[in-house]
Amino acid sequence: MFTFEQNLRREICNAALALHKSGMSFATFDKSKCNSDFWTRTSNGGWRTAGGAAAIRDIFDNGYKYATECATAMMIVYYKAILEVYGEELFNKTFTSIYLMGWDVRDPLLMKVATMNNVDKLLAGDRGYFANPDHSADLPQWQGENVIVLEDDLYYGHGIGVENSKNIINSLNSKRKIGNPQSAYLMNKAGRPDFTKLERVMSADKVMTIWRAFPTEKMFV
Repeated sequence: MFTFEQNLRREICNAALALHKSGMSFATFDKSKCNSDFWTRTSNGGWRTAGGAAAIRDIFDNGYKYATECATAMMIVYYKAILEVYGEELFNKTFTSIYLMGWDVRDPLLMKVATMNNVDKLLAGDRGYFANPDHSADLPQWQGENVIVLEDDLYYGHGIGVENSKNIINSLNSKRKIGNPQSAYLMNKAGRPDFTKLERVMSADKVMTIWRAFPTEKMFV
């Protein structure tokens, strides 16, 4: 039987592949766009919604109406994965308001994704990062690539697609300063959601669903 963490990691990978196929474009914050039927674009290029599950699903169903950069794409992947594990009812109860804008993560359940920590091994479903320290000064968006770790040395990076580590490094290296020899590289760090907290939310909801504070009259008949 899969554990909660295994289930969520699997759905993170599924969501990454689905976002890759959605048609969502890459754009810097000043040129970001979203479907106004579900999202409000903020002045800094972020998106805000109270639409919950429907708003998240619309990104995957109508990706051509959306454009953003790679950090925001990572958060979209994590919200979609949690939605699939929680189901719509619990997801909407848990995330009554969603704000997407890079690593400006407002929800405490997902704040850990924005923080990179040293790890012994990157696992499928982790957020990894390919650093490009000598990127060209006029291409700041290529200072690195946030990725979702998949299986078999594959990674999803918004703007790069689903590629192996060699191809991602080569792509980033093509954006380096002229004559600079330092290569891009995959960091030994990962951003991971707080699996324990996320599981507790799901467990608590199940308990509250079956628990009754007071017996009903029928129970006394």
